[in-house]
Amino acid sequence: MPRVLILYHYYFPDDVVSSVQFTDLAEGLAHSTGSTGLSTGPAGRSGQASPHWNVEVWSSNRNCHHPEIQYPTVKEISNGVVIQRVWRPAFRQHSFLGRILNSIWMQKLWWWRLFFTPSCQPDIIVLGTDPLFSVVLAPFLRWIRPKAKIAHWCFDLYPEAAVADGVVGEKNFLVRALQWFLKPAYGACDLVADLGSCMAERLKAYPIKKEITLTPWALEEPAKSLAFNKVERKKLFGKASLGLLYSGSFGRAHDYQLTLELARRLRGKAALTYSARGSRLDELKKAITSEDANIHFAEFVPPEKLEARLSAPDVHVVSLRPEWTGTVVPSKFFGALAAGRPVLFEGSLDCSLAQWIRKYKVGWVLTSSTLDRVTKDLTAFSKNSEIKTKMFKHCHQIYQTHFSRKTNIERWNKELAEL
Repeated sequence: MPRVLILYHYYFPDDVVSSVQFTDLAEGLAHSTGSTGLSTGPAGRSGQASPHWNVEVWSSNRNCHHPEIQYPTVKEISNGVVIQRVWRPAFRQHSFLGRILNSIWMQKLWWWRLFFTPSCQPDIIVLGTDPLFSVVLAPFLRWIRPKAKIAHWCFDLYPEAAVADGVVGEKNFLVRALQWFLKPAYGACDLVADLGSCMAERLKAYPIKKEITLTPWALEEPAKSLAFNKVERKKLFGKASLGLLYSGSFGRAHDYQLTLELARRLRGKAALTYSARGSRLDELKKAITSEDANIHFAEFVPPEKLEARLSAPDVHVVSLRPEWTGTVVPSKFFGALAAGRPVLFEGSLDCSLAQWIRKYKVGWVLTSSTLDRVTKDLTAFSKNSEIKTKMFKHCHQIYQTHFSRKTNIERWNKELAEL
């Protein structure tokens, strides 16, 4: 069997979104059967066949959000995947210094382990973007394992994201030095997978041999569009005829001004609820006035209650500050479509999400120039239950066809097999 080695900071049972994605990918590859049918592992996750892979994952022994939680560093096998965790200190991932130290530590240990483990001879090495600047390891991997092919799944772009955040200027010496250093790193990869056309546009600055788009998928994948959970809907939106829900992280990359303006225009027709956590949440709450009676906040829910939460709204809200376009792609978009709900996206028309919304007709793009039209469209949408039902089914079908776990693991199988 061809051998795949995945190097990623976090892995099951860590529940950070990227950990779940890489767990799904590893198990999907390990469970492929070499036929055209699906194979479902013990965890109930399904992977598409072609060919059968021998998969090993090297990750950290620390939990992402709670570094005091440690996982065993002994070799274990979970759902057909061999897991080897490396010990690292409890540096906090959510501090800048902690992220840098974690990156240096993990990359050094991975390199060290490969260098002194000649028996480990993978056919393909898959790198993610956590720890920070993991792709820098690619030229060293090329030197240690010259026969191995290297694939990089690019979840976010640095230093471009730091520039978008305003931490450093685009012409800063450190930024230019990092971008110069990253060119041979990307050039050492045989395959770079981006998350959308806007990210692909930014990656044109680097000498990449082959680039494709392989999106993340939803954490929950219902078999059909979700029916309203009436109890949850009433809790979040009261008697409003249109429920708008922002569910997920709300950090430095996210925006809210136009969404709040839209909610104010729809007062009396729609309710907007934020079920969010993140660094900009306090700023968002301060922007709410005493007149915003139709704008609410709700607590986060545990995974076992997520389906009820996702089923409650008519429309899911997603946002991305325009300057962040192409550096990250919000995964909330895929969760909304999987639940069978359209998306209201506040962000740039150049963003992949905006392009998919227009291409597949699965929602609305909210900009200063479209605010009036979106207000009118959502007013009409709120009054017509038949149009809602058709839209819900359509969004679910688009997800299943273009963005599902099954679809994307099929693509991963195909691309890695070609390598």
